[in-house]
Amino acid sequence: MTASREAVAGAVRPAGSSPSLGRSRVRFMIVALLFVLSTLNNADRAILSITGTEVQGDIGISDITLGYLFSAFSWAYMLAQLPGGWIVDKWGARKVYAGSIFLWSLATLFQGVVPLFGIASAMIALFVLRLAVGLAEGPAYPTNGRVVATWFPAAERGTASAIFNSSQYAAPVIFTPFMAWLTHGWGWPSAYFVMGGIGIVLSVWWWMAYRQPRDHPRVNQAELDHLVEGGALVDIEEAASVGTETGVNTWSVVRQLLSSRMMIGLYMGQFFIATLVYFFLTWFPIYLIKELGMPLLEAGLTASIPALFGFIGGILGGLLSDTLLRRGRSVTVARKIPIVAGLALSTCIIACAWTSSKTVVIVVMAIAFFGKGLGSLGWTVVSDTSPKEAAGLSGGLFNALANLAGITTPIVIGYVVDITGSFDGALYFVGASGLAAALSFLLVVGRIERVKLKGATA
Repeated sequence: MTASREAVAGAVRPAGSSPSLGRSRVRFMIVALLFVLSTLNNADRAILSITGTEVQGDIGISDITLGYLFSAFSWAYMLAQLPGGWIVDKWGARKVYAGSIFLWSLATLFQGVVPLFGIASAMIALFVLRLAVGLAEGPAYPTNGRVVATWFPAAERGTASAIFNSSQYAAPVIFTPFMAWLTHGWGWPSAYFVMGGIGIVLSVWWWMAYRQPRDHPRVNQAELDHLVEGGALVDIEEAASVGTETGVNTWSVVRQLLSSRMMIGLYMGQFFIATLVYFFLTWFPIYLIKELGMPLLEAGLTASIPALFGFIGGILGGLLSDTLLRRGRSVTVARKIPIVAGLALSTCIIACAWTSSKTVVIVVMAIAFFGKGLGSLGWTVVSDTSPKEAAGLSGGLFNALANLAGITTPIVIGYVVDITGSFDGALYFVGASGLAAALSFLLVVGRIERVKLKGATA
């Protein structure tokens, strides 16, 4: 511990402090902060799904073109993952996340100015700004995974990861009705102005609130001991600094990760999970409007119902996994049981193609997204498996490959809807992806353990 850290520790840990005095709970505040930021992250990338029909009316674009606009975010987001992971390993979570939040929020805000351009220029500007949001959000989820590995012992990581990962459902629950209300009442640019402004404020909040465990003024010795004894990587910033000084070879790390069957299975599974996510974040509200004939406000409220069940499933999946781990099950068993069971349940989404009843569709969607939430433990497995010297890089590679689905899903669905005039084929596509995800974790991943790098220094 450095002199400055000893001073901080001395200031907050009085002489004689011990576990018997009670353990601080700062790590729960940290994961709550991750949840809030990740909810905003998912809401900002999904604004176009709420404003899409209004944008189509103003700019005059087809479903295929809208699909490409949806995918613009993911092209940039995918390409930003490895650099984003490398950046967070080099400069740390506090600096990188604050900058990431500020920049993606600024790009979100600027999308509200697009109507000032001509029709052709507006489409180009919207496409470019969607790219900018994707680039700026690149470090976000690698940082989330790194922070969870830093602040949580192994037996609590499933729940912690499930909390921040459940933000993909909390975003529609909280923000979809809100953005639909803004769009309906004040026009679609207002949603971008408001969401961008919220993000700029939150970037300042993160900068003021976040510190590493040994540096945080509210962490007592009992909590720090709990983290260290449970396997939390509390010195990950120092390990990364040493790795940087000795010259960790980025491409050597990438090659080793891509040569691992366990990691390949994880990447495959998360790609298919992300297919379900991007259907929900892009085309689902438009499906409700065009296929089921719902007005915008009704679609905004209705979209929040499956999202709420997905959120519940996500939290239960983490709790179940950690409970199994505490009861002596192996990491492999504790993670795979909720993942495989939940993803198998998500395949019921196909049944929506067999009915036109709004009630039945919402019930089936709720069940499917509960299952998808239950099985969304990919980031937990990343925290379990990432090499200590390159946790951000490992998370970046994982998220880059998973978010290929953000490119393929909206484009494939756009073509299917445009050609067939129906969402039935899209629902079969999404359901098959849930089955493929379950099989990837069940048959390909194998034993879950931390990757140990070999000869990865330059």
